[in-house]
Amino acid sequence: MAPIGKLYSVPSMNQTTIIKATAAAAGVEFEEPEYKHYEDNKKPDFLAKFPHGKIPALECANGLNLTEGAAIARYIASIPPNSGLLGGTLEDAALVDQYVHFAESEIHLCTEFIYLMLNGYMPYNKAIHTTMTERQIRGFNSLETILLTRTYLVGERLTLADITVASVIFLAVSYTLDAPLRAKYPNILRHLDLIINQPKLKGVFGQPTFVEKAAQYTPPAKEKKEKEPKQPAPAQAPKKEKPKKAEEDEEEEESLVPEEPKAKNPLDLLPKSTFNLEDWKRAYSNKDTRGPGGSLEWFYENFDREGFSVYRVDFKYNEELTLVFMSSNQIGGFFNRLEASRKYLFGSIGVLGEANNSIIAGALILRGQDVKPVVEVAPDYESYIYRKLDLENAEDKAFFEGALAWDLEIDGKKWQDGKNVSWRFFF
Repeated sequence: MAPIGKLYSVPSMNQTTIIKATAAAAGVEFEEPEYKHYEDNKKPDFLAKFPHGKIPALECANGLNLTEGAAIARYIASIPPNSGLLGGTLEDAALVDQYVHFAESEIHLCTEFIYLMLNGYMPYNKAIHTTMTERQIRGFNSLETILLTRTYLVGERLTLADITVASVIFLAVSYTLDAPLRAKYPNILRHLDLIINQPKLKGVFGQPTFVEKAAQYTPPAKEKKEKEPKQPAPAQAPKKEKPKKAEEDEEEEESLVPEEPKAKNPLDLLPKSTFNLEDWKRAYSNKDTRGPGGSLEWFYENFDREGFSVYRVDFKYNEELTLVFMSSNQIGGFFNRLEASRKYLFGSIGVLGEANNSIIAGALILRGQDVKPVVEVAPDYESYIYRKLDLENAEDKAFFEGALAWDLEIDGKKWQDGKNVSWRFFF
């Protein structure tokens, strides 16, 4: 069968995994052109086909253009007339749709919501965390009961329902479905093992990472300030007693005295620079990164080496990284916690490598020559190593350009996904 079209996606997306697994089971092929998120999906030709700029996106050879992962997977499952992935009857097809929706809304949505809160994408709320956990456990309980008497969810063979459920459980066991919970759900784990080890699907899923304890919220560390010793109050001459009305008038007048102005950020006291960080962010957002007239060319023409500096950033604990999408979200959380320094900073940091064998690295452009005043506003800034780059050095320059162009490669590990910190952080 000839390729049905082109799929634009990033490997870290759960929906991408479901689409690829469905295609593998159905024997359907598609092309995967090189795609850079936050760049290619902003181009006019992409938006002409997919106006919302969303991925995954399938551009079909027959002229059909689809977004939304569930719709793409269902379409692919329906192409071979006898794939069986949508069931053999209308009733089976309805059950397949039911379980796909159930897996996404009752289990995967909770996993994602908890992850967003724990990684700084949104303010943490304990009540919401508890609600999401309880809702997900309710979903696990229902699924465990359903699978008690079934090998497959619909009928006696693999369907899109099994692929979708296995995919969301594959992620849950790495984050929320921990060892104590897993002991309660032997049927769910049996089903997961059956589906991901299907001969046609093993190459898509790989093997899951099982977390021992579900991720929990850790409040940001607060800097402790030493209390200054109290100075003895100077002796005062005894006050003459005033009428009550006079005392009230004096208190009112004192309340109108303006408070002492807050100390300025030391970065605001630096000499004025010719390099405008906001202009650079617009150039980076609107231009191709490399090539004539690109944003890198703009950067070198306008960069002020005295007023700004460039740093390499490397995560200290790469051995703890697991799934690519989770590492990418970790970068997003770090950037979110740099909110207080956004007007002094631009960054491009990515995940290089593959699941369970990846690193986090990238580059920062920041005000001044010292990285600490800019990054220490993030409680986890010490989880990263910072090294100033010399753009006159060929190796440093190549690293910097690779980080900005999202084609950086380190020790054979290629760029898989990344994020930019900008005036709105994610563009």
